[in-house]
Formats: sequence, structure tokens, C-alpha cells
Amino acid sequence: MMSKQYTTAFKAKVVKELLKEEKTLVQIAAEYEVHPTQLKNWRAIVLTGMADLFEKQESTAELKAASEQQQTELYAEIGK
Repeated sequence: MMSKQYTTAFKAKVVKELLKEEKTLVQIAAEYEVHPTQLKNWRAIVLTGMADLFEKQESTAELKAASEQQQTELYAEIGK
């Protein structure tokens, strides 16, 4: 028996529905035809990885600032 393959967009949609907490896990599982244990796994992945999203955002801002600083220094060097 082949296991179902779900797209990342589908997983995100279902987990977003879970996080709203408007319906029970079992209701969402039935609605999207996904086993409740799988939904728990997807939710755990999202909640565990959420902090990384903010870290990446902060590191991106730091890289951008460093790049702008380097660009300013290079323009100053060219202007000499």
C-alpha cells in the first residue's frame, strides 16, 4: 500500500487550521482525510521550528546591515 504524499502548501494549510483551535484535531483529520497522529506530527514540527524563523529573520537583517556597511566603505574608498 502506497502512503499518501502531501504538498508543503497542504500541510501548512492544515496546520494553520489546527492552530486556530476552532475545530478539534479529529474534526480536522476527518475533513482533510489525514490521520490524527500525522496532524500531531506536523503541528509539532511547526511549533518546534517556529523559533528558527525569527532567528533567520534577525540574521538576514544583520547580513543586510553588514553588506550596506561594506558598500559604504567601498564607495568611500572609490571616492578617495
